[in-house]
Amino acid sequence: MAALLSVSDLHVSFQTYAGKVYAVNGMTFDIQPGEIFGLVGESGCGKSVTSLAILRILPGHGRITRGEIAFDGRDLTQLSEREMQPIRGRQIAMIFQDPSTSLNPVFSVGNQITRIIRHHMGYSSQAANQRALELFSKVALPDPKRIFTTYPHELSGGMQQRVMIALALASGARLLIADEPTTALDVTIQDQILELLVELRQREGLSILLITHNLGVVAETCDKVGVAYAGKIVEIGPTSWVLHQRQHPYTEGLLAALPSPRQKGQDLLSIPGSVPDGLSVIPGCPFHLRCPHVMEVCRHSEPGMAAAAGSVDDQHRVSCYLYSSEVVR
Repeated sequence: MAALLSVSDLHVSFQTYAGKVYAVNGMTFDIQPGEIFGLVGESGCGKSVTSLAILRILPGHGRITRGEIAFDGRDLTQLSEREMQPIRGRQIAMIFQDPSTSLNPVFSVGNQITRIIRHHMGYSSQAANQRALELFSKVALPDPKRIFTTYPHELSGGMQQRVMIALALASGARLLIADEPTTALDVTIQDQILELLVELRQREGLSILLITHNLGVVAETCDKVGVAYAGKIVEIGPTSWVLHQRQHPYTEGLLAALPSPRQKGQDLLSIPGSVPDGLSVIPGCPFHLRCPHVMEVCRHSEPGMAAAAGSVDDQHRVSCYLYSSEVVR
């Protein structure tokens, strides 16, 4: 099956007062129709910048310097701004971690969603209102008619996020980018939003790019996962394989840092050091400065992606010399 979205060797940089920041350095992954793909990693690993690059909404000083973003067979990096406008919202929609900053406080939520429906779908005012009520029901908002007339500040964080998901569905988008959609919510509401996303995937055939730092969220929700570090994928594959047969030391470190009942009374584990600031290109493997298994080759030569040990049809791939037969230890 052809991928709905294919990101290939994507590079993004930002010109800042401190110098050029290399934020994304070869990001590569595919999302199939109807698939939930998780992009996971620490803050500063290029996850959110990748999502902004897909929609071509990078801040003014950000530039895609290399790579391809193919959506339904079209390379989005080659489209003009005018050609991108019907793709944003109409075919690819996005929700952010804090819905209160995405909703206009001076308009009712009903007004905001009907504007989008009429703009993208060409509906009459009455038909747009009816469509909005249907969408509020789909995302399990209670009493859609009442919600229609409320303002964002009158809704809880969870209800605001449901409104944002309804806005994303308003024009029939095929791909939803969800950037940390549960971070600002309490645990109970987080679970409800994740369940809603899974349900919408099943019911609407929606493809989802779920960006998160939480491997627990990935385990519950995603079909495949890509582990990002320093602006590129270091391990990728079906979620159960990556989580239970992880091979990259960074993936192992992320999982070891998860709280566990067995660690009661003990300090939480962490990965020493911090994510590179992107102001300079690190020679060799970008993780070698923090890796407990670093070898001399890691310091001067970057490993390519290769099939992980035990991988079926190369579905599970990893970028690490620990699993390369060419390295003499």
